[in-house]
Amino acid sequence: MVGAMIKLTVDAELCTGHGRCYTVAPKLLAYDAEGFVTIRGQTIDVPVELEPAARDAEMACPESAISIVEVSDP
Repeated sequence: MVGAMIKLTVDAELCTGHGRCYTVAPKLLAYDAEGFVTIRGQTIDVPVELEPAARDAEMACPESAISIVEVSDP
């Protein structure tokens, strides 16, 4: 879809630090000193070229802490 992008959100309360998300999407996600994804509790814009990685990260999370929202440009 032209003019659409996605955002990725990590729910801080659901995330327990399994690390599967940043393992499958290392170009998009990183981890902190405690093993949690660095964007825990945040929402980020996902570059078009990393959309497949974002979807892989969402599917890899056993707690479903990651969600993807599709956003249309106005």
